Amino acid sequence: MSGILERLRKGFGKKLVSLHTWNGWIVVILALTGLVLVGGFWRGILGEGRVWIKWLHIVVGIASIMPVLYYLLLAGKHWKQLKDKPAQRANVLIVLGLLLGWFLSGVLLWQFRAVGPRASNVALVVHDLLTWVGLPYIIYHSLTRIKWLKEPNRRTVKRGDERDAVKDALHPAAPQPVYTRRSFIRGAIGAGLAVTIGPSFLKWVGDSLGNLGVGGSQTLDKLIENDANSLVPVPQPLPASAPPLGGGAQGQFRVYTVTPIPTFSNDNWSFTIDGLVDRTFKWDWKQFVALKREVQVSDFHCVTGWSVYKNTWEGIKLKDLLKQAGVKASARTVKFYSGDGVYTDTLSLEQADMDDVLVAVMHDGKPIPSDLGGPVRLIVPKMYAYKSVKWLNRIELIEGEHVGYWEQRGYSNDAWV
Repeated sequence: MSGILERLRKGFGKKLVSLHTWNGWIVVILALTGLVLVGGFWRGILGEGRVWIKWLHIVVGIASIMPVLYYLLLAGKHWKQLKDKPAQRANVLIVLGLLLGWFLSGVLLWQFRAVGPRASNVALVVHDLLTWVGLPYIIYHSLTRIKWLKEPNRRTVKRGDERDAVKDALHPAAPQPVYTRRSFIRGAIGAGLAVTIGPSFLKWVGDSLGNLGVGGSQTLDKLIENDANSLVPVPQPLPASAPPLGGGAQGQFRVYTVTPIPTFSNDNWSFTIDGLVDRTFKWDWKQFVALKREVQVSDFHCVTGWSVYKNTWEGIKLKDLLKQAGVKASARTVKFYSGDGVYTDTLSLEQADMDDVLVAVMHDGKPIPSDLGGPVRLIVPKMYAYKSVKWLNRIELIEGEHVGYWEQRGYSNDAWV
């Protein structure tokens, strides 16, 4: 009977080991792909590969629920084994909470179109928070359980044989160290993670409060203060922009770019409308900011799941610029060029005629900073932000179609929110 119980115990142990192994690889894959997806450095390098990495992240994320479900089938027996081990029980609950939280928030982000911007915005903050908390915990948990640290003779001195007993009788032993080698290394790892991750985590907390509609203006002020552009004259806001008609943006912009952020001055900036138009225009900065502007309040949605609400934009309606240039009958598509020299995107003539599509020069009564696509950017509120071209400096009317930067890399041309 005892032999059968021993085999069952070993079989159960092997299942747990296998479960830990699979779960570990899943977390590694999700961590690496997640870091690639949020890293601006990789956005320009990977190109279409980034879309495949995104889908790998989604598929593996969905699959991450399988080890959890499998564990729940074994949980009753495992919980009995941990009856007198409260620390290990707490560890199990923490890991299960992290995995379930990652899974549920990830599903909401995956289905962002179905759940809507506000739900996906909260899900993104939760997903990030669990990552900030979960990855350091898992790193700490893994490093402090490597074999070298778990070997008793590595972490303290063994003092149990007869020779030690004789020595102790003749020469009383010094007090045992309160802090063993294992304890020291565990503490050092914990302190290292706190020092390296702590400042970034605090910065993330501030940014995420902005994503939830708290404290976003402070970060926007910093972006404006650090604006790399130097164009004069500074555009003066209309009365509806200062104070902002929308009451001030609610949320936090995340700065994404596929190239280094360009900077502009009066010497290197111009704005052109050409192609299939009756009249070609090329304005310098002074001429452009003298054009008649209007104010609108709209929400700004990124396809990655975050939003900024109640933005007060000031600029020129796209349809008014096109009317001024005169669109030829053969034109079918409006193509937009970014001043970074790389990014392009398009709207159909019907989309370009929407009343809220704006060529913006101000945000909440202040010039748009370089990090947010200033001095001039396109705003298409009803579409995801990859259509709202940053550093806009040229509009071309063309006869055929053009596939934009992210559309070439797998994004849908149908960018409706």
